[in-house]
Amino acid sequence: MPSIRIRLIAPSGYPHDRAAMARGVARLREAGCRLEGLEVLDRVELRYAGSDAERAGDINRLAIADTLPDIALAVRGGYGATRLLEHLDYGALRERLAGTSTALVGHSDFTALQMALYAHSGLVTFGGPMLGADFGAQTPDEATLRHFWDTLGAARSSAAWTTRDGGGPDAALDVEGPLWGGNLAVLCSLLGTPYFPGIDGGILFVEDVGEPPFRIERLLYQLHLSGVLGRQRALLLGHFSQCRPSAYDNGYGLAEGFAQLRRVAGVPVVGGLPFGHEPDKFTLPFGAPARLRAADGQARLDFGGYPHLPFPVPHRAPGAAGAG
Repeated sequence: MPSIRIRLIAPSGYPHDRAAMARGVARLREAGCRLEGLEVLDRVELRYAGSDAERAGDINRLAIADTLPDIALAVRGGYGATRLLEHLDYGALRERLAGTSTALVGHSDFTALQMALYAHSGLVTFGGPMLGADFGAQTPDEATLRHFWDTLGAARSSAAWTTRDGGGPDAALDVEGPLWGGNLAVLCSLLGTPYFPGIDGGILFVEDVGEPPFRIERLLYQLHLSGVLGRQRALLLGHFSQCRPSAYDNGYGLAEGFAQLRRVAGVPVVGGLPFGHEPDKFTLPFGAPARLRAADGQARLDFGGYPHLPFPVPHRAPGAAGAG
């Protein structure tokens, strides 16, 4: 298998967990990957991984690279990507990256970059594992990394899961449209800005972390009342981690908020998607054509038309179980 070139990018928070970053680097190297951009692991400015100019430069540098990496991998999330959106060279990025096999990968705060790059450059990127939390975990999730390499190593991929909603099996559905989404709070923060892509007939997926249930409901209502949700084919609910109610909530929690969403959404809502701030997560191409089928508590996404490596990756791939 040819060596996989991975360029590290740090568009958001500084890499505070140095041990996790070191584990991620070691696992990828031991499996034969060539890592570039290691200097981003040493950048710190307040809560950010360097200045706005340095972090935007991680992305803009791709537009002028003589040779593109196979993967541009975010080291972590946090906050900070929104500050970069006005400073990206969208035209040059589109001209250099469109139609290439280079995959830009991250999740959480990375959602802001995915939204903007799709809206202004038409680039398909990936919601997926990051260097520290995933490749650098004490015990990496084998299924997560296998799905990552299986997806990036093929022209088409799929994701299947069991839905876990308290209201019973999801109604049978079979819909197609562009797959898009990411962190709910980041996504909603861009509503009304030039960086929110105008996607109609899409399959929207959302996740979040650390938000009380009422705030999750409020963010979902923002998508509903703005008309964004009603223009989609379906909504997929991913992980909502550490989203705990307080005593004041008086029995109200995520289940009640999601039940209310189902009553008002006007589109199918499918829960249980493994994506977000948990070890288990699919790698999902933002902006790629997809088909969603769900019935009897089972759901499946099929997608293609995304950047992928020009060669298949074996199952015992970089970062997978047994590598390091």
